Amino acid sequence: MSEKKAERRELLRPLHLLGIALACGIFAAVVTLVSTGAFTSRVNVSIANGSYQGLTPIVLGLVIGGGAFIVTLLIMSMLILAVDPRDYQDKTLDRPVLYDEEPGEQPPSDATDPGPSRT
Repeated sequence: MSEKKAERRELLRPLHLLGIALACGIFAAVVTLVSTGAFTSRVNVSIANGSYQGLTPIVLGLVIGGGAFIVTLLIMSMLILAVDPRDYQDKTLDRPVLYDEEPGEQPPSDATDPGPSRT
């Protein structure tokens, strides 16, 4: 008895999520570096002289970028846990799966019986 083998797309899904989180982290780090003036001569001279107070822009950019990476990864993983993909494996979807059913739509066949109908 052989089970269905995982496709390449299913195997690479975690790498896709890590790539998206990495892109968000890099974006946050670059925005932090630009907004703190890491590329200006005034900031670089004060860092070289030792008169710069607080975190340097590079360290601050790394902290913000790392935080954005972790938060993005956490949010995406929690969103993935919200839906069981096996319920929608063989169905054609034409709307988001977390929306409520529309009035004329049939509930899934494996749904529990809501009880007697009131007519």
